[in-house]
Amino acid sequence: MPITLPPITRRQFLKCSLAIGGTALMPSRAWAAADREWAGLDPNRVALLADTHISDDPNRAYPGTRWPGSPVREDEHEWVNMADCLAQSARSVIALNPRPAHLIINGDCALSSGTEGEYLELLRLVEPIRAAGITVHVTIGNHDTRENLWKLLPFLKKEQMGLQAGVIELPHANLVLLDSGKRGILGEEQLHWLSKQLDERADKPALILGHFNPYPNRGVRPINGMRDGAALLKLLAERKHARAYFYGHTHEWQHDQLGHLHLINQPAVSYYFGKGHAHGWLDMKLSKASADLELHCINPKHPQHGDRRRILFNNVETT
Repeated sequence: MPITLPPITRRQFLKCSLAIGGTALMPSRAWAAADREWAGLDPNRVALLADTHISDDPNRAYPGTRWPGSPVREDEHEWVNMADCLAQSARSVIALNPRPAHLIINGDCALSSGTEGEYLELLRLVEPIRAAGITVHVTIGNHDTRENLWKLLPFLKKEQMGLQAGVIELPHANLVLLDSGKRGILGEEQLHWLSKQLDERADKPALILGHFNPYPNRGVRPINGMRDGAALLKLLAERKHARAYFYGHTHEWQHDQLGHLHLINQPAVSYYFGKGHAHGWLDMKLSKASADLELHCINPKHPQHGDRRRILFNNVETT
């Protein structure tokens, strides 16, 4: 199931940091600001991340590729540190005013296969987000192992482990989080659950999130998509209030539309494919009329930084 990490207090933050061998990453002035603003979180604002690919080594980096206008030469690589990318994203999210009430990491949190060491580092990196009052939700991707993450979260109820999806009910829209697992399969049971949840909540627009792309393959490096993606798209096409499906996996910022349904391919936070591709996260603002998306690139000089898209909640085409 998607895993929810609730906000933590200053005392819990310090205790947890010591327990997992981390350090307190927020200065005292930041704590004061966080304490003041907890009550001012915006329930109509959500930070959307995907493909953080965190290693158990915080110094782990890989050679990315240059983007147009980058100072890196054609024959050079721009080395990218995965932990630094998530830490930078966390600071950017916390700096938003008002802050989002929710942050979602849409799968592939881990770099390899979802080891406990990788999740210990992930939890350390998201602590400042939780300490800022933001609820963190995590879906499962093909590099993740749910059970290893669960072992590190004793406060979660064991009976929840059988659930494979969840709904976040917000004032202007419902967010439905799916679990496409390691192999990219939702399965009949989860598809039935999804149809039931959507039918019971037809009074509000629905935005659906899952890690795998719903197409057979997608991206600059063709990657196998969700095995029952056609069934998912058919289900969503039959429900006009299902306005968008957000996915990661292909590490590419893209926006398509099939009738009323928008397909939002989230960029990777830290591990990106292809020459010139953006990596970063999305700031989503919800209103009665629309979901407005803005791309925040890790490098603000990237040409796609600040790219904006709108998902209208009526039958009018997007702008």
